[in-house]
Amino acid sequence: MATKTKAANTERREHFRTSSGIELPVDFNPSNTEPLEYDRDLGDPGEFPYTRGVKRNLYRGRLWTMRQYAGYASAAESNARYKYLLSQGTTGLSVAFDLPTQIGLDSDDPLSAGEVGKVGVAIDSLDDMLALFEGIPLGEVSTSMTINATAAILLSLYLAVARKQGVAFEKVSGTLQNDILKEYIARGTYIFPPAPSLRLITDTFAFCAREVPNWNTISISGYHIREAGSTAVQEVAFTIADAIAYVEAALSAGLAIDDFAPRISFFFNAHNNLLEEIAKFRAARRLWARIMRERFHARDPRSLMLRFHTQTAGSTLTAQQPEVNVVRTTIQALAAVLGGTQSLHTNAMDEALALPTEDAARVALRTQQVIAFESGVADTVDPLAGSYAIEELTREIEQRVVAYLDKIDAIGGTLRAIETGYIQREIQNAAYEYQRAIETDDAIVVGMNRFQSDEGPPVKTLRVDPTIERTQVERLRALRERRDSIAAETELVKLEEAARGTENVLPRILDCVQAYATVGEISNRLRSVWGEYREAVTV
Repeated sequence: MATKTKAANTERREHFRTSSGIELPVDFNPSNTEPLEYDRDLGDPGEFPYTRGVKRNLYRGRLWTMRQYAGYASAAESNARYKYLLSQGTTGLSVAFDLPTQIGLDSDDPLSAGEVGKVGVAIDSLDDMLALFEGIPLGEVSTSMTINATAAILLSLYLAVARKQGVAFEKVSGTLQNDILKEYIARGTYIFPPAPSLRLITDTFAFCAREVPNWNTISISGYHIREAGSTAVQEVAFTIADAIAYVEAALSAGLAIDDFAPRISFFFNAHNNLLEEIAKFRAARRLWARIMRERFHARDPRSLMLRFHTQTAGSTLTAQQPEVNVVRTTIQALAAVLGGTQSLHTNAMDEALALPTEDAARVALRTQQVIAFESGVADTVDPLAGSYAIEELTREIEQRVVAYLDKIDAIGGTLRAIETGYIQREIQNAAYEYQRAIETDDAIVVGMNRFQSDEGPPVKTLRVDPTIERTQVERLRALRERRDSIAAETELVKLEEAARGTENVLPRILDCVQAYATVGEISNRLRSVWGEYREAVTV
């Protein structure tokens, strides 16, 4: 394929804007911008409003958790990948579940056909969860689980494994994504309608505050909102709007703000525009601190701190010249670190083609390690603070996010904004504009619409064994044969009764999984009480 002319490859645009449409002047000299209120808006690291980070010494005290997202095929194969990653220096696990697990279907359900073990690990029962963490001491490792509609069930399975290992619940640490609102907005792996879904979340808040104090009970996710096509501003705005809805639901359920808010965490995307992404993280942190103190009157400093995990942007990866994805991922990871992330996943170069190979996963992890140990950027807190560009972008992003939040409040809150399709339309419009910019060459994607090459993708990609589904179904059916079915049914009946009433359902779910009831069986009992959500069509 012929490349474009040298002039075309070096010419620059006349107007420069971020992905959120923020106009960038040639420089950010104070004479060109309004004076910045440094004292009010910045403060010191580890102090309100936490613009500069939630800890005084940040990475000097402890590096971010290097948490590589992994999971595919069977529990045994995923277990082997986790052990490999831990041996290579990963400091936290992050579990990817297959689609049937995410929407509460057992592997032998007809609707699961063709999806078992494909985009994550298949987990049907405690039997699988024990295999997934075999030889991995849950009292010593922090685990994040990307699971939403069935989050309460998977947490219960994890706690049941801890109990089998003799690990006290107060020694268990990790994070549950548990963010159902963004499923209605951007991703689609929901089961129940919003009201019972929020009940599951607030029940989890209450249970963990009492029983699992070191567990982050929700990771409110802007990542998937950004992957669906939002701008950086929209990512922060809609994520914080979701967070406000969760806080309001918990308060309505009778929980005290400082009893659950310290365990709220966030999950953001790291995209390509280095300066905008750094400013985005700082703006989100500052705005959340103000919302929690001024709107919800939180008093515990931990309730005001926006702690977040970051994943580099899967949507930016290209199948063309996939080795270039290493460069993209490095820039994105650097933005996350300069923005003060608490944990980080770096995507592998081959993920536009397939699940990552072991070699590609290692390079992704090494990217974090080079930034941590060789670049020097972790040696000081918020090293770009005071930069005219960073401070102005931080201020502008915060103001635009506030405008979105005011609009959502005027509509009637987050749930109403979702029901009317407002949030979904905003994301769809942004995605359309970006795609149009690529097609008209206003946005350059190296290797795709500029600097193309005739070289094909690398031959080596990970392929999931096609016999995995049959093996998993056989494993599940064998479990049903040998378990005490009467005990499992007894606990499922108790769960159904709890779901019809008002008691916290978490202890009942835990009893069910310990009796080897399956994810699908538990989900179906809840479906029988709460029904299923059907998405409204929006145009």
